[in-house]
Amino acid sequence: MKKTILLLLVAVVSLVSCGPKLNNAAQSDLKGSWTVTSVTYKNSNVIDITSFGVAEAKCFEGSVWNFIPNNNKGTLTLNNAECSYFESPIVWTITDAGAFTLKFVGEEAKAKNVTQGFNLTVGNQTETSFQLIDYVNVAGSSTKVVYQFQKIS
Repeated sequence: MKKTILLLLVAVVSLVSCGPKLNNAAQSDLKGSWTVTSVTYKNSNVIDITSFGVAEAKCFEGSVWNFIPNNNKGTLTLNNAECSYFESPIVWTITDAGAFTLKFVGEEAKAKNVTQGFNLTVGNQTETSFQLIDYVNVAGSSTKVVYQFQKIS
């Protein structure tokens, strides 16, 4: 009886302590600098969407993202001439299921203390390009937003 309870306790602790498994290969493939070549979504000529609570989606075109896979850190720089300049350190992960988690962290903040982030999906990942796919609520319906990335270096 004691062995059964101990086994059950070990099983429960194991299940609770396991988070989503990270996709190390997909993360390693993002190493370096990338630029967003396009941001597309339905009715983009009529509707403005604010991406990540930072700026209009079109402002992310031309932005530069730097990914450092060994510590899951990096930077995001918005440098679109038609928009306000924005730069922030980021923390990110990719799970085996293709879920991409993004957090904006300040210079002094630790990622574990940042409680708000964004969940996206990685799509069509190659050595030189990939997509981040987000779903945002627009007038009560879900709208797919696709950020197309191209490798710089």
